[in-house]
Amino acid sequence: MIKLSIASLGVIFFLASASNAEEPKIYSPDGTYLGKLSNNKYDPESVSNPYGKYGSKYSPNSINNPYGVYGSKYSNKSPNNPYATNPPLIYGD
Repeated sequence: MIKLSIASLGVIFFLASASNAEEPKIYSPDGTYLGKLSNNKYDPESVSNPYGKYGSKYSPNSINNPYGVYGSKYSNKSPNNPYATNPPLIYGD
């Protein structure tokens, strides 16, 4: 199992898109599931689905919600905060 910080998101997102392996999953350090790193905008668990629970800019558990705990640029649990000390982690095979 691979465990990476969300700072490696760009590289991991590219690798997940280019292979047939299962997409890496994002978890907050508090254990909250935050979706799959996938470029499939129709996958209900993808962070790229603008209407899904994990991709919507309105969903509380979305890294795309600028006002949510996991998406705000001020939150310590957000990948959008460059100074976060507790950002989400990426898990994948």
